Amino acid sequence: MDISARDHIIDAIESYLDASVQITQALVREDSSNPPGDVCAIATTALQVIRECIPTAEMTTYQTAPHVRNVVAVIKGTADGPGRRLLFSGHLDAYPFVPEQWSMPPLGGSLNDQGTRLYGRGSSDMKGGIAASIVAASVLSKFSDKWSGEVVIALAGDEETMGSLGSAYLLEHVEPVRQADAVICGDAGSPSVVRIGEKGLVWLEVTAEGVACHGAHVHRGKNAIERLMEALMVLKDLEKLQTEAPDEVEQVMADAKPISEPLGGAGEWETLQRVTVNIGKISGGVSANLVPDNAQASIDIRLPIGVSAATLLEAVQSRLQRLEGISFQVVQKYDATWTNPSEKIVQDVCKVVEDMVPTETTINNRVGASDTRLFRAKNIPSVVVGLTPNNMGGPDEYIEVAELHQLCHIHTLAAWQFLTT
Repeated sequence: MDISARDHIIDAIESYLDASVQITQALVREDSSNPPGDVCAIATTALQVIRECIPTAEMTTYQTAPHVRNVVAVIKGTADGPGRRLLFSGHLDAYPFVPEQWSMPPLGGSLNDQGTRLYGRGSSDMKGGIAASIVAASVLSKFSDKWSGEVVIALAGDEETMGSLGSAYLLEHVEPVRQADAVICGDAGSPSVVRIGEKGLVWLEVTAEGVACHGAHVHRGKNAIERLMEALMVLKDLEKLQTEAPDEVEQVMADAKPISEPLGGAGEWETLQRVTVNIGKISGGVSANLVPDNAQASIDIRLPIGVSAATLLEAVQSRLQRLEGISFQVVQKYDATWTNPSEKIVQDVCKVVEDMVPTETTINNRVGASDTRLFRAKNIPSVVVGLTPNNMGGPDEYIEVAELHQLCHIHTLAAWQFLTT
């Protein structure tokens, strides 16, 4: 990157840092809890913010359900040549919250007394990340004569419910999204760790049927809950499945462990490498003195790179078909995804992260999901670099303002690098 051009870009980023806080606050103040998943109000706010920051942006909304509105903005470079198309991916919906559990207003976007933390539901997942991407696109629009191609901001309305009405729809129907050359996503994570892959997923609903009777006459019935318990133990044993990721994937995770695990929590490295089975919900029975004839459980199974959803479901079918009274339904499934570290977008983001983050940096995979899995499934190289998820999903979710400013630099400079070299 030309040094003088970089200096001008950095100066422009610095002029937008206050705006990055204000944009985050504006987005946090709109309740986009999912469920219920109504993102129309926040989509309108996002439209207004982008129009104010980038008057030249071509804005389009896509209403895919009464309560789901997606926002796409396209900013065109004017330099000679075909150029590349870089997409900033974001999602507008957020986790629900219980106001009484918060010490700060969950929809306030409040700063602490020192001005170092910004509180609010969705601040880390991922309204602060969206703000960083809007800042990046705003800065790039000021220098549009220096690059060719397009910058696209795609804000989806239903990532928390797997994206069929959001990014998946946009990938099928919207040309600037479908034809992206690379994706940067500001979903929750850390500026220190560039996430280039994600585990796969299988969600199951397991049902056990039995024969009802009085609890004193158990010999006359068949207990559905006991049958379900046996099935759940069989499914839990899937965690022992042998996995075999490509050597380069294993090497990336091993190299990342000393840096990534302190941020992601003890056990992250081991969790990335194995099948995990979470029994998330159980229901059944009427009262203690009745043998239940029906019971259900909801299961979340996560798959490392190297184990496909098809392979996992073959194992599920083989194990459960031997059990009496047990059936299951697949609610959701997708394979693990991975972007090769040699891809230009990975190299560009990593170089900028190394320059901008004073601590050690690395690349790694994610234990959770983001919409980048949908882009990778379409062979679009994608990375996640976002904000530390402080209390994400719990009370008093917050982001560090300094980290938000850092992310603005990362998104902008990485995009500039990708578009101009």
